[in-house]
Amino acid sequence: MNRNNRRLTAPFYRKNTASFLFALLSGLAVTGVNFLISWALQQMVDTISGVSGSLSLFTLAWILALIAALILAFKIMSYFSKPRFIQKAMEQYKNDAFERLMKKNIAAFNVENTADYLSAFSNDAATVEKGYLENGFDLLSNLVLLAGSLVMMLLYSPVMTVVSCFFFVLPMTVSLLTGSRVEQAEKKVSQKNGLWTAALKDGLGGFSVVKSFQAEKAVTALFAKSNHEAEEAKCQRRKLLTLIEMWAGVAGVVAQLGTVLVGGFLALSGMGITPGVLILFVDLTGCMIGPIQTLPGQLASRKAALALMEKLSHSLEHNLREEGTDIPNKLNQGIQLKQVSFGYQDGTLALQGIDAFFEAGKSYAVVGASGSGKSTLLNLLMASHGSYSGEILYDGRELKDINSESLYDLVSLISQNVFLFNASLRDNITMFSSFPDEEVKKAIRLSGLEPLVKARGEDMLCGENGNALSGGEKQRVSIARSLLKRAKVLLVDEATAALDPLTADQVVSAILDLPGITRVVVTHQLDAALLRRFDGILALKNGRIEEFGDFDTLMAQKKYFYSLFTVSQ
Repeated sequence: MNRNNRRLTAPFYRKNTASFLFALLSGLAVTGVNFLISWALQQMVDTISGVSGSLSLFTLAWILALIAALILAFKIMSYFSKPRFIQKAMEQYKNDAFERLMKKNIAAFNVENTADYLSAFSNDAATVEKGYLENGFDLLSNLVLLAGSLVMMLLYSPVMTVVSCFFFVLPMTVSLLTGSRVEQAEKKVSQKNGLWTAALKDGLGGFSVVKSFQAEKAVTALFAKSNHEAEEAKCQRRKLLTLIEMWAGVAGVVAQLGTVLVGGFLALSGMGITPGVLILFVDLTGCMIGPIQTLPGQLASRKAALALMEKLSHSLEHNLREEGTDIPNKLNQGIQLKQVSFGYQDGTLALQGIDAFFEAGKSYAVVGASGSGKSTLLNLLMASHGSYSGEILYDGRELKDINSESLYDLVSLISQNVFLFNASLRDNITMFSSFPDEEVKKAIRLSGLEPLVKARGEDMLCGENGNALSGGEKQRVSIARSLLKRAKVLLVDEATAALDPLTADQVVSAILDLPGITRVVVTHQLDAALLRRFDGILALKNGRIEEFGDFDTLMAQKKYFYSLFTVSQ
């Protein structure tokens, strides 16, 4: 195994070596008992045939009892060790991959398709389990069975061994010719499964949109198409394996019958072949046929599994943001943008020449028409994209040079779509971390969650993605998270877009009431009372800053912001 393969498979064996060795030894021991069975069969036939020097039936009975006891002992060893090894190996493999996935930052994850990871952790993981772990034991046992059978045959009769090997040419040729096709079939199944997972993810994630636009038939058709292609790929793989099994089976029968025919001729010709030896060769020929017809497929499945593991590893190492140095968990001066421009893959600039300064401890509103670049601006401040030109400075430190973990300690984002886990309200607020009760209660009070906690308690289950809470309550949980995290910079992206006016006012007021925090709030709600509470308003138009100032100043100028505000009333 080369160094790269050892790196990929290392999680399988971490603190799992004992189970692996017991599983391996038990499998090889059972394989070794097959040779003992072949020998006992030869002795029994020769004894019954009256061949001189054969063992007595009484001795053979004890040998058979010993063989049965050995098989039982080794099978029990395999029962306890092999399932345990595979269980722990897969747990560690997936846990290790998920831990590496969680180390990615927002910028890296934004450019990737999560359906690829869903497929890697489900469909591909099943292939890895079957093709690498389970097949690994079978592969080694087959190699030992093949080599051991050949050695044993040579010891009894080199001539008969040459004859038997001649008949093995056909099944070996069939297996070798089809082995590479099995690998290609496995890769195609993985690819189609990934597309099917993406279709399933889209259907579930966009369920409300599908229902709203009555697109059930179209989405169902897309799902059915990807489902058909995935199952068709599996069908083609299954047909290929069946074809291999069919031809190998026919070739195996020919090899065994040919061995019996030639062996019978040699026995009748007085070539030293006893009936027991003939039966032994027939039995060992059967032992060799199995590995010959399955080894190429097992090797192809193992290679395909390694390819899938390499694919996941590459994805986990790809699109990583270069890490920089740590910064203090506080903002003393502010955030400055100097001639910042940014465009997405289509080449259109979403932001152009942005110059702005957000002073520490103050609050700013970002307004503008749809597509003006408001959310893009916040995403850049959160380091969601690193391909901008110009400078984004936190207390004079360029954002690209800041360590991601350090940045996330300083900055927190509240978006329109707040994700909640199907866990307790407290766990969703604390994000499963431990905090003193006093700090949790303070975050609950400042975020306006006290009425909910008094009514339903901190242990209430929030449901899948928070379906047990209202939109306003979800936003308050997001605020409480940021407070508990003690983020000194709070970025709010259209957090009230889906809320009724009264709840929206309450959420924005709660954000503006937070002491000592720098707040940059993207909002579509142009309410005079709330906007007057912001220290500055940034009005964007077509990716540029059209105006900047406080509410009264901008209204007095009667320019772009004045038009936005007037139209919204």
